Amino acid sequence: MKAPASAPATGSTAEPQEPRWLTDEEQHVWRSFMEGVTLLDDHLDRQLQRDAGMPHIYYGLLVKLAEAPRRRLRMTELAMLAKITRSRLSHAVARLEKNGWVRREDCPDDKRGQFAVLTDEGYEVLRQTAPGHVEAVRQAVFDRLSPEQQKSLGEIMRIIAEGLQPAEAGADLPWLR
Repeated sequence: MKAPASAPATGSTAEPQEPRWLTDEEQHVWRSFMEGVTLLDDHLDRQLQRDAGMPHIYYGLLVKLAEAPRRRLRMTELAMLAKITRSRLSHAVARLEKNGWVRREDCPDDKRGQFAVLTDEGYEVLRQTAPGHVEAVRQAVFDRLSPEQQKSLGEIMRIIAEGLQPAEAGADLPWLR
C-alpha cells in the first residue's frame, strides 16, 4: 500500500509512528507476487477439480499421506505439514473419507489422537491424477523459468516460509489453531 495523501488526525499529542510504506518497486513486486500466487492456485485447483474432482488442498493432503510411512500420519502432524488449521484439516479429511480415499484410525498411544490413513482407493486416485498435476505445475512454473530463476524462487520461498514459522513457544501458526 502506498502512503495516503494525508494521514487522518488522531487527536493524540504523541506523533504516530509512520508505517514503512512500500516503495513503488516494492509495491510492483508485491502485487506481481500476489497475482501470481492467486492465479497459480486457481490454475492448479481447476486442473485437479477437472481431472479428479478435488481441490488442490485435498491433493496436497493425499500426497503427504502417500509419502508417509505406512501411508499414515497423525492428524496434528498432517495439519503441520499442510500448513493449515486443524479445523480445516478435519473438514478436508471428512470429505476425503466420504470419497473413500482416506480413513481415520484412533491412536493407540493417545486416546484423543487420530491418524489419517490413505486408502488403496485414495492411492490409486493420486496415482492417476499425479501425471496431469505435474504437467500443470511444469507448464505454469518450471517451463517459464530458467534453472537460475527456479533456484532463486526456491531460495526466496524458503526464506519467507522460515520467517513465518518462528520456533518459539506460543507462535501463532495455523496447525496450532
